[in-house]
Amino acid sequence: MAEYPPDHNDLVREQSFLTHLIELRERLLRSLLCVLVIFLALFYFANDLYSLVATPLLKHLAVGSTMIATDVAAPFLTPIKLTFFLSLFLAMPYILYQAWAFIAPGLYENERRFALPLLISSIALFYTGIAFAFFVVFPLLFGFLTAVAPEGVTVMTDISRYLDFILQIFLAFGLAFEVPVATILLVWSGFTSVESLQHNRPYIIVAAFVVGMVLTPPDVLSQILLALPIWWLFELGLFFSRKFTRHQNDVKATIHAGEK
Repeated sequence: MAEYPPDHNDLVREQSFLTHLIELRERLLRSLLCVLVIFLALFYFANDLYSLVATPLLKHLAVGSTMIATDVAAPFLTPIKLTFFLSLFLAMPYILYQAWAFIAPGLYENERRFALPLLISSIALFYTGIAFAFFVVFPLLFGFLTAVAPEGVTVMTDISRYLDFILQIFLAFGLAFEVPVATILLVWSGFTSVESLQHNRPYIIVAAFVVGMVLTPPDVLSQILLALPIWWLFELGLFFSRKFTRHQNDVKATIHAGEK
């Protein structure tokens, strides 16, 4: 049976695929290196960083109350865990830049002009969500939770459980603040329209409260404090989606007029 030489196009596709895999590996390694560098720079301050993020709770504890550690290794491992996640959060702009640099060559010029501002906005909104959680939600939430403790009960939170709690809140609010970007992307991709989103607004508001219930710990206050921003940010995304749709229609009209 005769053997045929491999098709030239197949070889080109295979080489292109391998090139992309090598580039992806390099960008992943750069991202990991960035996280590691930040982690090593912050490692010495791990205990100070934990004291900082514990401040919103410590302010509302009764006089003489402190946080506790129920696991033997918790006083050492918990601040390190916080430092790692903080390093990951701080490295996020660089990680997203590496992702952008990987996919940007495959985009059209108009897609790059549209996607880059969305990428920058998503980073800013993610950090805004975390800041909102720390400076607005935590004081209200911990003030409420410590105030409703039954008489005779001293609030003394375990440091590991506290860290898991606040990381969950940070992630929930960071993701929730991406709603405007998600709304614009849904309209831009043609998956839905501004009119459809307006028509389904009541269901989206209900969904915002369901998301607040799922993503946050089981207390009503934090659920409401997450659901309301999701609703407001959806309205913000809807506002900019209208502007984007109007701009798209103007561009299409201009192209049509030029063809005539």
